[in-house]
Amino acid sequence: MIIEPRIANPAGLLPDAVKAVNLLYKAAHSAGVPQRTLELVHLRASQINGCSACVDSGAREMRKAGETDERLFAVAVWRETPYFTEAERAALALAEAATRLADRPDAVPDDVWAEAARHFGEKELAAIVLWIATTNFFNRINAATRQPAPQNWG
Repeated sequence: MIIEPRIANPAGLLPDAVKAVNLLYKAAHSAGVPQRTLELVHLRASQINGCSACVDSGAREMRKAGETDERLFAVAVWRETPYFTEAERAALALAEAATRLADRPDAVPDDVWAEAARHFGEKELAAIVLWIATTNFFNRINAATRQPAPQNWG
């Protein structure tokens, strides 16, 4: 089955949006959070949101960067596998909570935040939260306009 997008990607249609997205990307990736952690957060949020373009591109980029198949295959079930560090688990839990805001009255419970704060400093937490929000931004654009996988954003 070939998926056709409803329109071209809105971020590409509006040049100022691309500038803003690039600034968000730069900010989130400048605080010292390991690249692998940010990539895991991006992949997990994209899985939750059903963004095929981001899941596909995220997994491909992670593989190119040397990520193992075991970890890539296990991101959706990270709690039940031994492949992730405590810090990565804390970031993944934060990504899930911040992506599923409407699933509970306290969107990001104190225990999830405290565990993330145990592993990351304030600037790193800011970067992770910004990256989760940016990923959700991408996911919503792509899902709403049916952007297919694979994409060539390279």
